[in-house]
Amino acid sequence: MATNRPNSGDTATLLISCPDHRGIVAEVTHFIFTYNGNILHSDQHNDDETGTFFMRIEWDLKDFTIKKDKIPQTFEAIAEKFKMEWRLEFSTRVTKMAIFVSRFDHCLWDLMTRQRSGELDAEVVCIISNHSDCQSIAEYFKVPYYHLPVSKDKKAEDEARQWETLKKHKVDLLVLARYMQILSDEFVKRYKNRIINIHHSFLPAFIGAKPYHQAYSRGVKIIGATSHYVTADLDQGPIIEQDVTRISHRDMVVDLVQKGKNLEKMVLSRAVRLHLDHKILVFGNKTVIFD
Repeated sequence: MATNRPNSGDTATLLISCPDHRGIVAEVTHFIFTYNGNILHSDQHNDDETGTFFMRIEWDLKDFTIKKDKIPQTFEAIAEKFKMEWRLEFSTRVTKMAIFVSRFDHCLWDLMTRQRSGELDAEVVCIISNHSDCQSIAEYFKVPYYHLPVSKDKKAEDEARQWETLKKHKVDLLVLARYMQILSDEFVKRYKNRIINIHHSFLPAFIGAKPYHQAYSRGVKIIGATSHYVTADLDQGPIIEQDVTRISHRDMVVDLVQKGKNLEKMVLSRAVRLHLDHKILVFGNKTVIFD
């Protein structure tokens, strides 16, 4: 399913992290100016504790005098000078996204609806599930649905089938929309910082199964949801987005679950959009989120 989001023009976005030095901003902006680029957005952050500089800068390519495929090699001299880790993204390249889901369908419905309305600038190329429950949703949105069960005894074989499906559709981003299976370390490595999960609690509290039941038994006054990149450490990856809602002693578990589902949908969609809009830099086990 192709995106329906309005085309905002042909732009390039450069994301940078490097040791902090004087002159980085001047050098980067001069590079864009030299080749007739018009800067649309620029944001930066200095981490004093580690002495690291972060930057996101987006510019219009309409009158830019370097061809897209030549920009990386032209910028490389500046990157080497400041020992940058960097990547370049183009607005015209639409991200191919796969959604993994189990039986809970609220996050899947939300993502598909937002994508259909143009809020998420991505093409949902397939939905993969270890159950058949959500197949009707895929049919409604005319997206290929793959029912690929996962068993403990044949996990490597089952994941290989998932991997072949992702390669077939040339998937760039995986979104776990309440997918209740743990991905292997090797699987995660293949999509480093490209697997986004929604966890139904405010991490790092109440990790593991039934967090709303844990919250209820502790008499908490707020519950939350957390979206993060998936790493080999379960529910410990870099956090992208979080939110909370208040509860009271009158709320039962069923009320917490309903309120939690609403949070999960919002938090996951925000995290996915931040990724699609190239506004995230991962630094260690943290993220820098640009405005």
